[in-house]
Amino acid sequence: MKILLLGRDGQVGWELQRSLSVLGEVVALGRHSALNPDGLCGDLSQPESLAQTVRTVVPDVIVNAAAHTAVDKAESEPELAHMLNATAPGVLAQEAQRLGAWLLHYSTDYVFNGSSDVPWQEIDVTGPLSVYGQTKLEGEKAVARCEKHLILRTSWVYAARGGNFAKTMLRLAQSRESLQVINDQHGAPTGADLLADVAAHVLRQVSQLAPEQAMKQFAGVYHVAASGFTTWFEYANYVIVQAAIAHQAIEIVAKEVKPVPTSAFPTPAKRPHNSRLNTQKLQTTFGLRLPPWKQGVARMISEIENVKTL
Repeated sequence: MKILLLGRDGQVGWELQRSLSVLGEVVALGRHSALNPDGLCGDLSQPESLAQTVRTVVPDVIVNAAAHTAVDKAESEPELAHMLNATAPGVLAQEAQRLGAWLLHYSTDYVFNGSSDVPWQEIDVTGPLSVYGQTKLEGEKAVARCEKHLILRTSWVYAARGGNFAKTMLRLAQSRESLQVINDQHGAPTGADLLADVAAHVLRQVSQLAPEQAMKQFAGVYHVAASGFTTWFEYANYVIVQAAIAHQAIEIVAKEVKPVPTSAFPTPAKRPHNSRLNTQKLQTTFGLRLPPWKQGVARMISEIENVKTL
């Protein structure tokens, strides 16, 4: 199996280089062509060059872990967000369809409006609140034009590598006596390593069936998130406690973490209050068990190096 991976330097892309390596040859590309094998293009803002890259590599599978993920910034640069999140995935879908290749693409809970009181299912009506959510939804529709598509929606992604909410909380807890964290948004922190491992497991099962049978049985949209759910406030508290346990030398200055509503932190883009995802379809279809969110977060905290200099 030959796999073309886009977004290798992101949180999920970095983990995918590891997880996909057992399946076959992985051609992993970043945004800068000069740093890619043979100068191949991995920049989603250059759709024509991206298409040529697919034609040159001739992969059996394309895994797209690249996107415009700066949610607030997308409000002020909608054209770029659309290019990266919708146009480029559409180009990948067109090229994958031409080759008869599989296209695995990551999406987000932001395609929903967050108003439901229960975890979102794949069949629920979408209704994005932001430019980011809208462009990701358009990207999903474009990807679905490829018959052999796998769309993995997720939420609240974190990793030991790169910037994320957990690291921000740790940095602030070492410098501020009081923190305020939103307590009316619900979701499940989901590790980039889990997302990468799920992708490898899914692709392995897909590859074991005849193409037509695999397409009929597996193509579609799936929700992927760690099990359970929490709020940003509860998540922050857990991160701070776990860091103190894992890194005895860390000095937590924060004496209190106060819960506040979303309205306390106005942002250019609206966030969904309910980011919980129902993952039963994925678990049943592929025979998976998704671990509790605390398990992955605790492991990530223990792996973070140089906590004192975050």
